[in-house]
Amino acid sequence: MDGKPPHQSNKPNNWLLQHRKNITSQFGEDGIIEKIFEIIPDRDRWCVEFGASDGRVHSNTHHPINDGDWSSVQIESNSVLYPVLEQKYADNDRVTCINRIVSFEGENTLDKILQETSIPLNFDFLSIDVDGVDYYIWESLEVYRPKVVVIEFNPSIPHHVAFVQPKNQDICQGCSLLALQKLGKQKNYELVASTEVNGFFVDKQYFSLFGIQDNSLWQINQNYQYWTHIFQLYDGTIVIGGNNELIWHKIKVDLAETQKHIQVLPPEKLGYPYRLFDK
Repeated sequence: MDGKPPHQSNKPNNWLLQHRKNITSQFGEDGIIEKIFEIIPDRDRWCVEFGASDGRVHSNTHHPINDGDWSSVQIESNSVLYPVLEQKYADNDRVTCINRIVSFEGENTLDKILQETSIPLNFDFLSIDVDGVDYYIWESLEVYRPKVVVIEFNPSIPHHVAFVQPKNQDICQGCSLLALQKLGKQKNYELVASTEVNGFFVDKQYFSLFGIQDNSLWQINQNYQYWTHIFQLYDGTIVIGGNNELIWHKIKVDLAETQKHIQVLPPEKLGYPYRLFDK
């Protein structure tokens, strides 16, 4: 299929999700990545991942490295996980392991770290997962231009919200998929797929090969189950609905009880102010 768009008759815009499979990935990313690189031509089989963890758990690059003989730069900052990662690839001269915290400024930007390696400027695949400043790290990447970027977003943020956390590596809030889509367009990348927590972006020059007619977030990602909604009624009542769990803390939230504490108007003030007559 190299260089040729897939036949798109009767296929949904998020058709890449049909190729999900997990080897070490979390939400089927392994299969989607594999399919994307069946379509993209001129591959050099180089990939980068950070935080790479131990090189296996929730890894988006383990499969191409170990089953596809790809070369890689694996970056991990954790002092416990890094020795495991380093040992895993000790006998693989195609993999460079680096113990570093990737930043969006200073001496530890991804550009500067990669310049210490032999990776090509236009390498194939970058996986970003740092549970916080992912947006800013991708934004700061200027020297290197991967063909495909897989980047984590916060799935609890609705598609109409362009949220990006403060520019602080000590904060773990993440960003919305909409914010990443806007950033991608600024950098000439297009969204082609999304799992529950990862967006898949390809260099715009390859986008037409995927035969996707509409890559709006509502078409590509339909995982609305993580959203908690706040809305208001005619009489001024504020209502909370949707997801009732603090996702990463595994704590259930009593939405009805929480709703009681966020009312702006006291009960005696509730009412529709523009009602023209009383029944």
